[in-house]
Amino acid sequence: MAAVDSFSLLLREIGRSYNYCVEMLALAGALYATKVCVTVLNNTYALIRVHFVPRMFGRPDLSRRYGKWAVVTGGTSGIGLSYAKELASRGVDLILISRNRERLESIAEEMAETYGIRTAIVVMDFGRGREAYPVIEKALEGKEIGILVNTVGVLCPLPDSFTSLTEDQVWEFINVNIGAANMMVHLVLPGMVQRKKGAIVNVSSISCCNPCPRYTAYSASKAYLDHFSRSLHYEYASHGIFIQSLIPFFICTDGTKSGNTLSKMSFFVPSPDEYVRHAVTTLGVSRRTTGYWRHTLLMILARFVPEWIWAWVVPRIKYGQKSL
Repeated sequence: MAAVDSFSLLLREIGRSYNYCVEMLALAGALYATKVCVTVLNNTYALIRVHFVPRMFGRPDLSRRYGKWAVVTGGTSGIGLSYAKELASRGVDLILISRNRERLESIAEEMAETYGIRTAIVVMDFGRGREAYPVIEKALEGKEIGILVNTVGVLCPLPDSFTSLTEDQVWEFINVNIGAANMMVHLVLPGMVQRKKGAIVNVSSISCCNPCPRYTAYSASKAYLDHFSRSLHYEYASHGIFIQSLIPFFICTDGTKSGNTLSKMSFFVPSPDEYVRHAVTTLGVSRRTTGYWRHTLLMILARFVPEWIWAWVVPRIKYGQKSL
């Protein structure tokens, strides 16, 4: 009888412990569900605030807000060209920097005729390193640079191991993807600080958010730009300078027209013009953004993807040059 009583007591104790565990699990589940709900509400609010509210108030006068001139690096194709066109349509005078003289002259002439703005060009290959910048500095003298858009960059067209890169390719990533943005900011920022206004846009990439094997040098260079921009914000926001890290996902640029995953525009893969029309509206609103509301949806989803899945998927995507 004592054995039966002891067994019954044991069952009761087990039941109490089980109920306690169930209550703790229920509490943990409720806390997690609350966290998810708060995150979803916060992301929804940010999506509306950054991508939709600014578009309700028309197009601000960027020249008055930041300055008369905008410098766009890599301004003859892709996001750079689209950014130049969008700024020109808003009455901002342009200085375009790229290495193709014929293309630069054609675009500058077209912009001046179409939008009635002043234009200037600088023919320069950023892959030359330090020797490029005295020429650029001279071209910028006497101009009120209000906006700098750093879009110039290089990307190997196919995924490959880091050791397969040539020494020239490694230096190109350093000189173009990293050095160009640093030096251009170094050239224009003092004038902005003096005038207490200005905007700098550094175009990074979704590849900055997670490791991208077989695109190692490229993704690391974009991570640098992202951190560079965010750090500059804390240094110079109090001086009236707006600094933005722009993080696009996939865009159907000139380098993604054939033979790769992103060969056609789709719901999540816009043209450069469509992307930039959205991105410009986030200027002065969000210091770190995808620039495009559909890409922001992807960014929200990407936060839930484990790093090892990301690292497995990325090497299997062919992006084409300057597309990621």
